[in-house]
Amino acid sequence: MGKNKLARFAENKILPNVIQPTREDALQGFKLKGKWRENFFKNDNPIVLELGCGKGEYSVGLAKTFPEKNFIGIDIKGARFWFGAKEAVDSNMNNVAFLRSQIELVDHFFAENEVDEIWITFPDPQIKYRRTKHRLTHPDFLNRYKKFLKPGGIIHLKTDSEFLHGYTLGYLQGAGYEIISAHHDIYGAPEYDPDTEHLRDIKTYYEELFSAKGKTITYIKFRIS
Repeated sequence: MGKNKLARFAENKILPNVIQPTREDALQGFKLKGKWRENFFKNDNPIVLELGCGKGEYSVGLAKTFPEKNFIGIDIKGARFWFGAKEAVDSNMNNVAFLRSQIELVDHFFAENEVDEIWITFPDPQIKYRRTKHRLTHPDFLNRYKKFLKPGGIIHLKTDSEFLHGYTLGYLQGAGYEIISAHHDIYGAPEYDPDTEHLRDIKTYYEELFSAKGKTITYIKFRIS
């Protein structure tokens, strides 16, 4: 393991916006579950999650764009989201946090109706059939989200994977869930399109790479309750 990565792990332990519970903490009763607004953010603003936040730049970008909301980036790779956590601290931002955990445990960290919105940005599409249940829009994951997403809460999927876009769209249509909007190419949409205008303002590290290679970026906005 490189020295830089070790240094990031060490700094994550003291950054005030980084929470690193153990698996046992999650399974035995996470202390902030149901109390994120009261005990962490100290406000009553909506809570928005980014699942698989990578370097954290999207969570930070959203937090800058929507200061009236609280954002929590979740990823198991703390050395990556250190970049976003450090930027947020250096910028004196108090509406963004980072939670180090596997996404499979996400429903153990939030209480019923505690979360208002979810972003899923450029997840691994898990194309192989035997990996189907690992797709973050698989029914098993959607059922996890239902446990803490408030009624009418919105989920966003932004991905370069046409496979995952099609898989998710097909499942949502078949299950009868509400699809608010769906775009096969957000950068090919008219500039005045209100559904895609804000999507182009914030880019993840991988989105920059994919866009530079000419890959199409897709988007779905939907509800599951």
